[in-house]
Amino acid sequence: MKKEKLWTETFVVNMLLNFIFLFVFYLLTVIIGSVAMKNYHAPASLAGMLSGIFVIGSFVGRLWTGQMLSKWGKRKMLFLGATWFLVFLLGYYLLHNIYLLLIVRLFHGVGFGIAQTASGTVAGTIVPKSRRGEGIGYYSLSVTLASALGPFLSIFLYNNWDFTAILHLSSILLFMSIIGIFFLKLPKETLDTKKRLSFKFSQLFEKNALPIAFVALLTGVAFSSILSFLAGYTQNIQLVQAGSTFFVVYAIFILISRPITGRLFDAKGDNIVLYPVFVLFALGLFLIASAHSTVTLLISAAIIGLGFGSFSPFGQAIAIRLSKANNIGSATSTFFGLMDIGVGVGPFILGALLPLVGYRNLYFIVAIFTLSITFIYHLLHGRKQK
Repeated sequence: MKKEKLWTETFVVNMLLNFIFLFVFYLLTVIIGSVAMKNYHAPASLAGMLSGIFVIGSFVGRLWTGQMLSKWGKRKMLFLGATWFLVFLLGYYLLHNIYLLLIVRLFHGVGFGIAQTASGTVAGTIVPKSRRGEGIGYYSLSVTLASALGPFLSIFLYNNWDFTAILHLSSILLFMSIIGIFFLKLPKETLDTKKRLSFKFSQLFEKNALPIAFVALLTGVAFSSILSFLAGYTQNIQLVQAGSTFFVVYAIFILISRPITGRLFDAKGDNIVLYPVFVLFALGLFLIASAHSTVTLLISAAIIGLGFGSFSPFGQAIAIRLSKANNIGSATSTFFGLMDIGVGVGPFILGALLPLVGYRNLYFIVAIFTLSITFIYHLLHGRKQK
């Protein structure tokens, strides 16, 4: 039986759009705390809020988009999100006050949430059902590449030029993304023009996607330990060079594994991929906790790439599959919205533990927590799968 076509022009352009949105997110987020402390003399606690408040804005944008996609359509929502993302980026040029920067970061996050949710919904719509795991797996490589290249280039540009250079590059990329939206060939949609924004729980969240989205929230908390504390930990154990290449190795192993895991997911089902995902993620965290050498830390990066790196695309594929065809946008916003909450709340919870237990014990605790997610996944979803 002939495979349905996956690599269409629209699929590739949408991947590039998602890459740009996330790349700009990393370009700004990685150094925004340092910019706040250097340029605005902000205390570390206030500078740290700049990441969290962006995530809150993103969460609001995702929930709103999940409802409005059926009213306005995917192309209009993509255009709105990308334009909003660009307009509030231009606001950074005008700021001279940390409190105004916090407000801009909040609204900037809303634009990012709209743009990325719309792009994810487009991916879920145009990928053939028979190749959904494989297709969304490939699409999510845009996330992987952005997470590897964004932080590296952000630090390089900031150290060799300044924050303005990052703003210039981000502005050009977002302007290009707006042009790219017009090259998407999307299937005709039946729009619900009478749709109104509702604050009912049933309208804000896709109930069929909630079980896997709750697993995503917990997984996001675990991954936040790496995003927020790995740099400090590698300085503490004098493995700064290894820490700087951690995400590159992480990305390489996602790239290597994705074609295999995507086909496995479609052919053999959810559990054949997701049970190993949590076990490998936990093993990688155990290795981080016990690392005394560059080799151990980079092996942990490879294992976490095979573990956590495979959760997001296949979790999204499950959320979409369990929802009705006209609720793909809501399912996508529910899944990534709850994952955003995990990534955003995680640093506050783990940051409170850090002074009490230290870096190594923190990673041991998170590793055990990640193993427990395996059982939660089993109870909420895994045991129902044949």
